[in-house]
Amino acid sequence: MNAHDELAGRSVLIVEDECVIAIDLAEVLTERGATIVGPAFTIEAAFELIAAERSLDVAVLDMQLDSTCDYAIAEALAKRCVPTVFATGLRSADIPARFASVPRCEKPIDLEMIVQAVAEEIARHRRSWLRCQQLTATG
Repeated sequence: MNAHDELAGRSVLIVEDECVIAIDLAEVLTERGATIVGPAFTIEAAFELIAAERSLDVAVLDMQLDSTCDYAIAEALAKRCVPTVFATGLRSADIPARFASVPRCEKPIDLEMIVQAVAEEIARHRRSWLRCQQLTATG
């Protein structure tokens, strides 16, 4: 799979409280053709971006912002049918079962691994997006 083809023109929300990681990730994703939303460095900023953006294609989410582990952002993204990749230091055993299928890239961050995971999530969810969008529009 060509990550550039999958990412071209896609909006990617970055939620990461480590500035260097967020900027490096934004740069790499932009080089692959993605449009970056954010980055959001706090939980509040993440919710503001989610509310403000009509269309999000995928999100990269650090699960521990401001030293707080909060799944509310992941829940909000799931309700909007936004595929998500966790970029986190959490072990898979620490992630609730309802998010067990979310791809997880462990810190320290390997930028290329995250890019590949994001591209794979876009490809995996391509078919279900239309159906999910139709369901959320009617319900």
